[in-house]
Amino acid sequence: MSDLTHLSISDLRTGLAGKKFSSRELTQTYLDKIDKTKELNAFILVDRDKALAAADQADKMRAAGSNLPLLGIPGAIKDMILTKDVRTTAASKILQNFVPPYSATVVNRLEAAGSIVLGKTNLDEFAMGSSNENSAFGAVKNPWDIERVPGGSSGGSAAAIAACLAPYALGTDTGGSIRQPASFCNIVGIKPTYGRVSRYGVVAYASSLDQVGPMARTVQDCAEICQVLSGHDEFDSTSVDKPVPQYVAGLKKGVKGLRLGIPKEYFIKGLDPEVEKAVRGAIKQLESLGATTVEISLPHTELAVAVYYILAPAEASSNLARYDGVRYGYRAQGSKDLMDLYCRSRSEGFGQEVQRRIMIGTYVLSSGYFDAFYLKAQKVRTLIAQDFQKAFAEKCDVIVSPTAPTTAFRIAEKVTDPLAMYLNDIFTIPVNLAGLPGMSLPCGFDSKGLPIGLQLIGKPWDEETLFNAGFAYESGTEWHKRLPEMAKV
Repeated sequence: MSDLTHLSISDLRTGLAGKKFSSRELTQTYLDKIDKTKELNAFILVDRDKALAAADQADKMRAAGSNLPLLGIPGAIKDMILTKDVRTTAASKILQNFVPPYSATVVNRLEAAGSIVLGKTNLDEFAMGSSNENSAFGAVKNPWDIERVPGGSSGGSAAAIAACLAPYALGTDTGGSIRQPASFCNIVGIKPTYGRVSRYGVVAYASSLDQVGPMARTVQDCAEICQVLSGHDEFDSTSVDKPVPQYVAGLKKGVKGLRLGIPKEYFIKGLDPEVEKAVRGAIKQLESLGATTVEISLPHTELAVAVYYILAPAEASSNLARYDGVRYGYRAQGSKDLMDLYCRSRSEGFGQEVQRRIMIGTYVLSSGYFDAFYLKAQKVRTLIAQDFQKAFAEKCDVIVSPTAPTTAFRIAEKVTDPLAMYLNDIFTIPVNLAGLPGMSLPCGFDSKGLPIGLQLIGKPWDEETLFNAGFAYESGTEWHKRLPEMAKV
């Protein structure tokens, strides 16, 4: 039944309702495929027994007349998101044996909709990275070329979807961690507006930037999962109480009259020519469907990476202070005193990239440098947000750009050059700094056969227009239907 793993969520729902296969058969098929593709290292943990038990329960509920929207449909959860009684590590040695006593709100909502959790996907440690090479559980490999990275930090989720190991997965996006791996792996991923989806029960990296979002092979599948995830949560003080549109119902509105903003600062020296060609081809496709284009300027774009790598590490420094070797998590043995316990537990428990960002964050928050770095970065963040506000108010409805400046690079290619790695997020970071929704979807392949992603950026709370535009583009192309050979096993 390997072809089952190629079906969309709506096709799986139809098949389950028509009794063409049971949820247990479907879940077993995915589990078997995960076992066959262990070389990808996409999963940190696969909860086979719990998934099959949930599938049996779903089959009983369907027989009793239940029609929950995701009843009996499996999915995967990034291991940054708490799952009750199932180990959650954030891909870090410091949390390698942590079993949460409760689940994140997003997990509760998926399970309440009838979905089944197959397991926890691999990531860069504490979501800090753009390549998924920083995991304490080893690097994830890209299904399109196992010598290349899948992108990060949600690389395990992206690789799992691309290889058809799950129909959807959850990721988190702090500076591009859903969209960049979606681009590298030829799938769809959306970072909703900050506050649209609850962060309760999500291991914190940078709290003013983190956002949970879905990853899948089609725009409609992402829309279906986003519908379930979205909405106010009283347990999250940053969750906003706003009505959630019916995303799937609005998918077929078309793009006639939609104004597309093309930011000149996103088509610059350093952008791979093949990426630019594919993205400009996608823009022409949207124009042929009735959209109009206008050049816009986002003048503070070049400052976004510097601002991000001050603010995100500063927040990480604060958030990760709780991992001290005392309350829970990894604890160094044989310490001489309390200070030695702190130092050894953290230096042994955290990986190199996490330690680097903690040190940067602690430095910019220190009394002698707070005004010069952190405070100034907050002011520039406001300028970046204002660039987007002006563009949307005066010129466009959606901003279109490349998701990443290149296709997937080779494993270990940028590991010793943090700056080169950080620059890979130059087109995604501004969206997080401004709190906007952003989506990546497939728009072509380069001469090496590696996927290229198109980024759509929307107004605050306007995920609906992104889904609509993405669906219109996807419906006229075949890029999203291509699968790596590994997915055909």
